[in-house]
Amino acid sequence: QVQLVESGGGSVQAGGSLRLTCTASTRPFSYYGMYWFRQAPGKERERVAAINYASSDIDYGDSVKGRFTISRDNDKNTVYLEMNSLRPEDTAVYYCAVSRHYYDRTYPLSDYNYWGQGTQVTVSS
Repeated sequence: QVQLVESGGGSVQAGGSLRLTCTASTRPFSYYGMYWFRQAPGKERERVAAINYASSDIDYGDSVKGRFTISRDNDKNTVYLEMNSLRPEDTAVYYCAVSRHYYDRTYPLSDYNYWGQGTQVTVSS
């Protein structure tokens, strides 16, 4: 069973930065996609960023474009999310996920193969 462990969450003031890290316990698939999602209280889980195995296909949610950067290190089975210019509306639990192949935005949450337990990000005004 693959485990995903997130770290790097915390509390920050608006305009600040955080870097999230998610590491898989083992390489889950040959060419797997990695993702960051977030879920705020009372809201649906939304995809924030996605990256394919070769880092050649990257996608961001509209609300974070230009502020967040996703990257990965395949040797470490790790994905990162650099978050800059944080806003109070970025407050949420952030989850990483893995899929067997890279998924575009049309895939439902149930299709993702593994999920982390989440890390809280709180941005105060």
